[in-house]
Amino acid sequence: MKKTYKIEVDCANCANKMEEAAKKTDGVKDCSVNFMALKMNVEFEDGADEKEVMKAVVKNCKKVEDDCEVYL
Repeated sequence: MKKTYKIEVDCANCANKMEEAAKKTDGVKDCSVNFMALKMNVEFEDGADEKEVMKAVVKNCKKVEDDCEVYL
């Protein structure tokens, strides 16, 4: 399953850090961040709990870019 989330981030490099952090999160099959559109597209692994996975994604993104936002 794929889902799109609105994000808030200051620069393209920060968006790239968020994308890499999200990709390393358990339950995420793939992720792409579009800095210009301020969107994060997340593809979940089969059977993954989307809400729990996204909590982990937000936590991991905050580790690499503490002033970013992911609107669930």
